Amino acid sequence: MKTATIRQVRHDFSTVLAWVAAGEEVTVLNRTRPVARICPPRVRAPAGGIKLPDFAARAQAVFGAHLVPNAVLREREESRW
Repeated sequence: MKTATIRQVRHDFSTVLAWVAAGEEVTVLNRTRPVARICPPRVRAPAGGIKLPDFAARAQAVFGAHLVPNAVLREREESRW
């Protein structure tokens, strides 16, 4: 476990962040008293990122082929403003 002072965190945050990214746990000290702890996340995100569900396919399965936005667009085209 590494330690850093508040001054070091303020002025050299990129180094402290590099320690955390490397898996180190950093204790932040105010003079000699620990006041905070910065640690890496426990679970890392998947390499491909977060996969979101296909909302359009879900809406089509629930509402059928006639989606609400299409109905609104059709009504706007047919009516006069």
